[in-house]
Amino acid sequence: MKKLLFILIISLYGTSYSLAQTAKYDEALATEVGADEYGMKKYVIAFLYRGDRVQDYTEEQRTEIQAGHMANINRLAKEEKMVMAGPFFGNEELRGLFFFAVESLEEAQELTASDPAIKAGVLKMDLKEWYGSAALMMMGDLHSKVAKVEI
Repeated sequence: MKKLLFILIISLYGTSYSLAQTAKYDEALATEVGADEYGMKKYVIAFLYRGDRVQDYTEEQRTEIQAGHMANINRLAKEEKMVMAGPFFGNEELRGLFFFAVESLEEAQELTASDPAIKAGVLKMDLKEWYGSAALMMMGDLHSKVAKVEI
């Protein structure tokens, strides 16, 4: 009898866990963010490195290039082409990342090439395809809810 009760409890737990997982699935949201059956999608990540021409510019010119860099990031985010972007701490060669919601390396190359810092040679990039959670597509909306100051 104890064995039967144990099997029944385990079966009920397994069934409730399975139903709970299914109940959480939101098909409309999955479609909206472009999720596959695993809740994932393809992105392209740009690894941004210090460029070879940083020293060619005055501090004032670099400040202007940085302003253009930030404006470009904001434009791409509004177009929903860029999901996330950000710098690394420190003064290393690897400066930051861009996460693009695009289908190809070529499309990401075009978007990255539109950046004033890339054009000026202050930054250079390396692109890699990446498979990650489609929920990242909601990052922009979430970020605007937690940021007091717009960048």
